[in-house]
Amino acid sequence: MSKSDHTSDVKFIAALAALLREHDLSEVEVRRSFGEDDTLDVRVARGTLAAPQMQPAPAPVHHAAAAPAPAAASAVAEAPEDPAQHPGAVTSPMVGTAYLQPEPGAPAFVSVGDKVSEGQTVLIIEAMKTMNQIPAPRAGTVKRILIEDGSPVEFGAPLLILE
Repeated sequence: MSKSDHTSDVKFIAALAALLREHDLSEVEVRRSFGEDDTLDVRVARGTLAAPQMQPAPAPVHHAAAAPAPAAASAVAEAPEDPAQHPGAVTSPMVGTAYLQPEPGAPAFVSVGDKVSEGQTVLIIEAMKTMNQIPAPRAGTVKRILIEDGSPVEFGAPLLILE
């Protein structure tokens, strides 16, 4: 591929941006190799959305004494409710689409109130056309399921709560 021909590169980047919007992702990074000395590294990210999702509100509360009191109070009140901070949170090990059942119409892997054993599949995450089984990291009871079937998830996003 000629380095001076950028038309196909622009189309590829536009396709990645469409994929980002379509699956509500915050970032996509790809490396295309066309030979030994010809590669294309592309990172497409939503700059305005990534920061609020990745940076919770407590940082301004600690550093900005002049912040409005109602906003600071609500941020402090919401902190204990954050499912990602729950000790029983099972988080996503990857970016992808989460499914609560092995195939459409099949029963869900787990439901609220189910007892699970360590290593038992609790859901699957599709990433790059590969279905990845997500095992329970420990035995316990499913207290909350925090995602909907078919919803996009990001790395570290809380999926469910085990106690």
